[in-house]
Amino acid sequence: MSFENKKAFTLLELLVVIAIIAMLTAIIMPALAKARRQGKAVFCLSNLRQLYIAAATYTETNDDSFPIAYYETTTDTGTIRYNWDFTVTDDGTKITVTAGILWQGDTIDKVQQCPSFKGDSNSPYDPYTGYNYNTSYIGHGQYEDITAPAKKSRVRNSAGCVLFGDGQWSGGANKFMRSPLRAPGDRTFNGRYAGTQGYRHSDKTNVVWADGHAVSFKKLFTTVEPSRRIADIEEYNETNKRRKIGFLSPDNSAYDLK
Repeated sequence: MSFENKKAFTLLELLVVIAIIAMLTAIIMPALAKARRQGKAVFCLSNLRQLYIAAATYTETNDDSFPIAYYETTTDTGTIRYNWDFTVTDDGTKITVTAGILWQGDTIDKVQQCPSFKGDSNSPYDPYTGYNYNTSYIGHGQYEDITAPAKKSRVRNSAGCVLFGDGQWSGGANKFMRSPLRAPGDRTFNGRYAGTQGYRHSDKTNVVWADGHAVSFKKLFTTVEPSRRIADIEEYNETNKRRKIGFLSPDNSAYDLK
């Protein structure tokens, strides 16, 4: 009988192969993670664009008016809270969530969930969250200084007036976007510090403007009234460097109708 010498991997060769695989993994994984983040950002921009289309459709069928941000009514059977995104009915025994004013009776869709936002909404019972609506100048609402929503024809600079965006603050996602300084429609409102944007897409926030173009916006400002709340925002950002919060402008220029 004859025996053939069969050559096997040595321990050193195996260690070299393992080291090469580890190096390739170290190189590829960050690239894959970046690609996933970019994919989520693109998906988010698509969602915001869909919100704009719904708002534009609403103005066409409602005398040029944007949807009101919120109001509520009390009936014999309970309370109905109408919001731009969801309507919450409380009859005393159960809570029912249906499509909000923006959707004009259509079914709720996951388009209202930002794929990069994993926190809670600070509005109870919302099944999806992550986006906010310009309440200071566009949507207004029942308890605002101006209650009726703005008309589309009154937006003089639609390319510079934000409509929807990535809503976020330290206590969750606030779906009511606020300008940093007092606005004619909400002069008596003091909680505007909670109406910030979330810069969660690689240090950028996604917004859609009143002309329909959706972009990733990098500029972040912490100026807000009352000024004592600036420290709260900056403290939050110091401990959440990858998911900062802030405003789109140091004044109301990114939010107003001019």
